[in-house]
Amino acid sequence: MSRQRGFALIAVLLVLAMVGVLGAEFAYSMRLEATSVRAYKDTLTGAHLAEAAVEQAIREIAGDVGFAVLAEDGQLTFYNRERQELKRLPRANVPLGAGHFSYRISDEEARLNLNITPPDRVDRLLQALGIDKSERDTINDSLQDWRDPNEEHRLNGAESEDYYLKLPLPYRSKNGNLDSITELLQVKGVTPAIFNGVGGKPGLAAYVTVKSPGQVNLNTASCVVLRALTLGDAECSSVEQARREGPYTSVPGPFGGRGLSLTTRTYRVEADGLIDGQVRATLSAIIQRRTEAAGDTVTVLEWSGVR
Repeated sequence: MSRQRGFALIAVLLVLAMVGVLGAEFAYSMRLEATSVRAYKDTLTGAHLAEAAVEQAIREIAGDVGFAVLAEDGQLTFYNRERQELKRLPRANVPLGAGHFSYRISDEEARLNLNITPPDRVDRLLQALGIDKSERDTINDSLQDWRDPNEEHRLNGAESEDYYLKLPLPYRSKNGNLDSITELLQVKGVTPAIFNGVGGKPGLAAYVTVKSPGQVNLNTASCVVLRALTLGDAECSSVEQARREGPYTSVPGPFGGRGLSLTTRTYRVEADGLIDGQVRATLSAIIQRRTEAAGDTVTVLEWSGVR
């Protein structure tokens, strides 16, 4: 009789242990599911916040803007046609609903258009970024090969048969103009480090475009780009100093004939949606103002997002 009771006790303990294990597993699964749902919700909310940031940036761009100037703090500042500075809308950690958004506006026409810029300017830009000559030659020749309509590669370049189709993930060269600067990552010689930059230092992507008319805005161009247009260090410092007093309204005589302009209609907006101080979504958009019979309109030329 006592033996039967012992077996019954063991059976009850085994059942309780099994129930405990199952309960713990169920609770763990529920926690995982809840965490997954919360992460999805935060990502979705972050995306909406980033979209709101882009809309606020468009509101600034669509205002009574005559000039844009790269201010001393690195932010783009707008002026009206009378050279009066326009008040900035808040751009950092703006509260909205369940989170915040931040955005940065930069002038797309402060960059070199790779579909138009001659190779010598591209070489000077790469040199200003600290890229050595052998890498510059590879990138420059490969970029020209990527854009030209034939399959004959330059000395340091690359075309489909001799390079791209031999890669682990093969593809053909474009043989046409770039549609987006992200295509550069497919061009021989352009590494992610060169494209994105390293150690907090901007890479090639910060200084090039394929969406501008071609001329570079003197009021917003960085010294890296101005050096590519053959301006020296002293001239770059002079430009930066003069811009602190307001926008240039004419290109100074010594800078004439270097592909410089004074105004812009094309902007890049980089926006973040934040939940609990953490970036949950990032959007990038290229916005252009266009003058039409009915008045100025705003068009999105490119839209990309990382979530």
